Amino acid sequence: MAQEFSAHESTFLDQLIAHGLLIPSGVQGIYGKSGVMENVICRIDELLTDIGREMSADIMRFPPVMNRVTVEQTGYMKSFPQLLGSVHSFTGKHREHQQLLNAMEEGQDWSQSLPSTQDVLIPAACYPVYPTLAGTLPEDGRLVDVCCFCFRHEPSPDPARMQSFRQHEFIRIADAHTVEQWHGEWIKRGDAFLRSLGLEPVVAPANDPFFGPGGRLLAASQQEQQLKFELLSPINSSEHLTAISSCNYHQDHFASKFGIYTASGEIAHTSCIGFGLERIALALFRKHGLDTAEWPVEVRKRLAI
Repeated sequence: MAQEFSAHESTFLDQLIAHGLLIPSGVQGIYGKSGVMENVICRIDELLTDIGREMSADIMRFPPVMNRVTVEQTGYMKSFPQLLGSVHSFTGKHREHQQLLNAMEEGQDWSQSLPSTQDVLIPAACYPVYPTLAGTLPEDGRLVDVCCFCFRHEPSPDPARMQSFRQHEFIRIADAHTVEQWHGEWIKRGDAFLRSLGLEPVVAPANDPFFGPGGRLLAASQQEQQLKFELLSPINSSEHLTAISSCNYHQDHFASKFGIYTASGEIAHTSCIGFGLERIALALFRKHGLDTAEWPVEVRKRLAI
């Protein structure tokens, strides 16, 4: 049974911090993790990696930063500028350094002394993969297993809405029919994986948080075409479920941006299913309790904890 917290009790975030599972940093959505929390996260990641190996997926791992040109090519800034984190660094000389220090001492905005670099923080694990696939795919397309730290600027007291988090994704790149079929299959497979951990996810159509005047239209179109489904589970509360996994069908959006073609010469289609490792771990603590020693035997055995 999921634990409930009344207005007179501590929140789930308070409980996580009190048990030492999350370590606050002073910034909403940025947390350290205890050895217990990190072990659960790593075991979920290892189980997903095992699934990738069973499917003979190409395994790729990236650092948490990527080329900003790639983000520009994807069109991310048109739809989600509010989420992107850009890397800035000091490039001046002694004079500019002194100006920076003076600004700090006077309590002024010293960030003006740090111009943007060629790097941005990865907003979704699949993004650095697409440039590597440019050209013609093998006859049966590609399947990629990727995992990395991601960043989205949306500070919140909700422990599930971390700004820095890990995504483990499987990406299918092939012809439209193959990818559409894969997309449908993995909604079910993702659900089965989460249930194997003792969770009871709810599958629901969803849309991305598109920005700007056309955002509502894009969101409505995404839902109407059933391009995105989320697997939801209680984390912060039982009334408002949280997505712990999502399955997205991009059609030819990314392939057309990066010149990815099928063996027959057509623009490829892509789909991905992403598992939020921290969110799945939080859902497990919410469902089974804050002491892993008291979790159901079958869950402990599945996670080898």
